Amino acid sequence: MDTKAIKHTLKAYSLRQTECREEILAIFLNKAHALAHADVETQMSEKFDRVTVYRTLKTFLDKGLIHKVLDDEGSIKYALCKDNCHQDDHHHHHDHVHFKCSSCGLTTCLDHVVIPAVVLPEGYKRVETNLLVQGVCKDCNAKQLG
Repeated sequence: MDTKAIKHTLKAYSLRQTECREEILAIFLNKAHALAHADVETQMSEKFDRVTVYRTLKTFLDKGLIHKVLDDEGSIKYALCKDNCHQDDHHHHHDHVHFKCSSCGLTTCLDHVVIPAVVLPEGYKRVETNLLVQGVCKDCNAKQLG
């Protein structure tokens, strides 16, 4: 994605344009899977320390530019939000399925797969729903078949 589009995206989320934010956003835009903090850090130029990367990810998370993805090991990864994460201006939703490939290890958002409604017992209030499906992704499956 070009620099102009990155700057436009940051502006659309009311984020100040900094070199670190632009670099991290470019990393997410160039990946189709969720990234851990360490994944982002290893792809960054060395001028940004670990804390700066962490703060930038937290800011992106707070602004709704990225969302958390929990994986089977309990670690947190982050994925770029798509249009379906934003149902309206006041609510941010991530009720879609995440898929972790047991072959390549990548975790991706399955944006058009809806999590079924979960009816909770009386007195419980749902804040967030996470669903992780594990298996073999289409790319790895094609390699195994071919």
